[in-house]
Amino acid sequence: MMEKTISSDFKVALFDLDGTLIDSEPQYSVFWNEMQRRFYPNVPDFANRIKGTTLTDILDRYFKEEPLRHEMVERVEQWEKQMRYDFFPGAKDFVRHIRARGVKCAVVTSSNDDKMRSVRNYNPDFDQLFDCVLTAEMFPKSKPDPSCFLIGAKTFHETIEHCVVFEDAINGLKAGINSGMLTIGLVTTNPEETVRQYSDLAVHSFMELDYQKVCELLDRKNRREL
Repeated sequence: MMEKTISSDFKVALFDLDGTLIDSEPQYSVFWNEMQRRFYPNVPDFANRIKGTTLTDILDRYFKEEPLRHEMVERVEQWEKQMRYDFFPGAKDFVRHIRARGVKCAVVTSSNDDKMRSVRNYNPDFDQLFDCVLTAEMFPKSKPDPSCFLIGAKTFHETIEHCVVFEDAINGLKAGINSGMLTIGLVTTNPEETVRQYSDLAVHSFMELDYQKVCELLDRKNRREL
């Protein structure tokens, strides 16, 4: 009987934004910890519960009633306008490195279009780094649902065997694993042991990765699942 083989070429990289590419999560923690003190003092892990989810999902779960819902939208928008959106060391270089080898790169973020305008204003070269940016408005469900990453694969007409997810948040890591894609976790916002639990590989920065290493990881994963 002929052995089944598949190509495991690394063709698509799907990057979360906050906490993965951009060092913004500490700023969000300040904001959401303050919201927790104001509105959910009995939920000490409130900020961690909502990490990686869309603003719409947060509002639907925790701030349903008007006018509070409207107030929260305004609070978030004002906060995001004054935030810094610095890339982690090595992140831009890694994106350029894999794109030079033909890998298509997309940002798959729970952020909305308004937030992305602030990111682009802060980083004028942002759109030169990525082939496309998929935002919260494009997904039927929030992470940990895998639909965002499956849409990312479909955007490039690729199967999951050729796609790699890069994430930091637990909800995002779960979405990556649930999609069936190779999921690499960044140890930036959660303990290493937690990231390892929800990813195929945990790294502290993109400087630990290169194109060849990701190809090898894909090859091992796909061979295990033949």
